[in-house]
Order: sequence, then structure tokens, then C-alpha cells
Amino acid sequence: MTGRQRERRHRRTGAALAAAGTVAGAVLGAGGCSGGDAVAGDSRGGDAVLVLRRAADRLVDAGSSKARTSMEMAAGGTRVTIRGAGVYDYRKRLGQLKVLLPQDPAGAAERRPITELLAPGALFMKNRGAGVPPDKWVRVDTRTLSDGNLVTGGATDPYAAAEVLRGTRSATYLGRTEVAGTGVRHYRGTADLGDAARRASDGNAESLGAAAKGFATAEVPFDAYLDDEGRIRKVRHRFSFLNGQQKSPVAVASTTLLYDFGASVRVRLPDDGDIYAGKIAEE
Repeated sequence: MTGRQRERRHRRTGAALAAAGTVAGAVLGAGGCSGGDAVAGDSRGGDAVLVLRRAADRLVDAGSSKARTSMEMAAGGTRVTIRGAGVYDYRKRLGQLKVLLPQDPAGAAERRPITELLAPGALFMKNRGAGVPPDKWVRVDTRTLSDGNLVTGGATDPYAAAEVLRGTRSATYLGRTEVAGTGVRHYRGTADLGDAARRASDGNAESLGAAAKGFATAEVPFDAYLDDEGRIRKVRHRFSFLNGQQKSPVAVASTTLLYDFGASVRVRLPDDGDIYAGKIAEE
């Protein structure tokens, strides 16, 4: 098989794995800012736009964390949720998640968790199914995906989720609350994916740029919860994209919860011989 054929198959894999394909195919068939410095502990929330744009940098300072993800998709009157859990290294831009798809509505056996490895420009998946041997990985070039891998794997890359906030255009500080027992500041706003791509790290710039063009709108409403060190503890994005199986935009809500900063992260990317190069079955 030529390199060009392999690349075409990788692209088809990405399309098939998009939340609109993986989930739908398997299951469905702005405000003002206040003064101050939030990172320094200003109870008023600081300059909301600037604080949010810097949130990804605070994660890099923290080094690593554990993560839980939840992705909800609504289409055709049906709502499904995909959940994941794992760890992420913000300095190396490497992460590992176990992602659990919803049970098949036809009553089939419970699905095995998909192991996902996250790396700059790439998503690796094991236990993918669809004719892929259980000991092989599927590799997707996330820079070629129309959603920039914000929804493809059923979970948003934690660092990409943070870098979306680099595109914050408007935001309001809503006050203090708690997330998993930790005191946080709650912000609500809107980010622009094009702006985020221009400010993002090299590993996410192309992917976010692709999402800015591929989504139904580049504007992403969000709720973000930052601790007193400016680190994201929870962020919820609301994406809207067009899927070939649906005539109207599909609404996706992606939530990322970060905790246990400094956690040990060991991610080993697959060797070339462990990556599946065959045909991916349609679902």
C-alpha cells in the first residue's frame, strides 16, 4: 500500500471516528471584565479575558494532572454521553485516556473501553473495533480532521480544551463556587477558534485552525472554573458542527475536569509495527 493510500485511509478513519460518526453511527444510527489579578487571589475574578487566555500556561506550570471527560451529543431528539478518564502531561503534550462509549441500544454486549493516546497532531486508539485487531492501534492525523480532534475521539484533549480559551473574546466573572471540594472562580464567556489557533502552541495551532473552518460556527460558548493559581479545574465547551448524517448542526457539550496536579504520567506511543494499516469497517 502506498503512502498516499495509507493517508487516505487515515483520513477515512478520522471521519468515521468523529463524534457525529462514532456516536451517531453506533448509537443514533459575553460580558464585561473587572479589574485585578485573579491568579494572585483577587476575589473579584481579575480581568476575565486575560485570565482565561493565560489558563493554558498555568497548566504547563503545573506540569501534569489527572483528567475526567464527558461528551454529550444531541441529535434527532436523542442524547448520548461518552465518558473518559486518564492523565495528561502539559509540558510534553502527551496524555492517555480510557474512553467508554454508551451501550449499544440494540442490547449488544457492553462495549470495551477504547484506550486513547493523545500527542501533538495525532490520536492513537486501541480496542477501536470495526475490524481492527485488538492488539493494533489506529492512528489519526488530527490536523486533517474538520473538528480538529475536539470531538473526534469522544473526548477533548485536555490541553486543547485549555487552548480554546486562548481565543476568549468576551467573558464575565460569575463569582466563587466549588469543584470537587476545591474553591474556584466561575467564568462564562465565548471563545473564537480562529483566534485560539493563532495564539495556540505549535501542537494545537493547525488542529484548532481546522476546527475554526470545519465547525458550523467558530464561536464556542464556555463555562470555566479556575482555582486560585489560575489552573483550570473544570471547563465546559459547547460546540456546533455539521455532520453528513444530519441536516442540521449537531450540538456537542464537552466537559473536562482536571485534578491531582503533578500526577505521574507515563505515555509510550506505539511503534510503527503496532499501527493498523488495513481497512476500517463501516459502522
